[in-house]
Amino acid sequence: MRLVGPDGAQIGITPLPEALRMASELELDLVEVADKANPPVCRIMDYGKYKYEAAQKAKESRKKSTNVVVKEMKYRPKIGMGDFDTKTKKVEQFLNEGHKVKITIMFRGREMQHPELGRKILDQVAEAVTEVAKVEIYPRLDGRNMTMVLGPDKKAQAAAEKRRHTDDSDSPAASTPVEPVATPSAPVEAVATAPAAAPVEATEPVATDEA
Repeated sequence: MRLVGPDGAQIGITPLPEALRMASELELDLVEVADKANPPVCRIMDYGKYKYEAAQKAKESRKKSTNVVVKEMKYRPKIGMGDFDTKTKKVEQFLNEGHKVKITIMFRGREMQHPELGRKILDQVAEAVTEVAKVEIYPRLDGRNMTMVLGPDKKAQAAAEKRRHTDDSDSPAASTPVEPVATPSAPVEAVATAPAAAPVEATEPVATDEA
């Protein structure tokens, strides 16, 4: 076999018993790393450490290659405001979770004669989620449907979050109610008043002599 040392240096063609002895003296493992080579290649290493590092590399690789799921939300040209708000909030949730969203307007019968109604709905959806998404595929007709694809916009999401924090910090603090302070009132001095005049008693008329 062709033997590689723990530091990556080429030791050369080595019999198996000799390679095992060398690995044992270093308290390491002898691992076959290229079984299809001629002769096979083995390396002296710490196999436990090797497996751990390989698992970490695989984990990082999975993080970088995260699968992007495309969700779909369907609308009708004459959708009511309640249904529109409910569906659009779900679209926003998908976008916040990192998914792309395909918006589909389904036409029926004579509704095909008014594609502008579908375009209006798509524009309203795009405007409603402008803080979290951007239009990746603009509206286009696809058979009896009109479609548009939205994708998460990290920059827009960060800017919206920053504005929310700024608004929260600028909002005035709740004012503490001021309790009324009681102030001692000045005593009111009694004012002396003159006694009321005694009632005049009626006198009997006095007779007078007429001339």
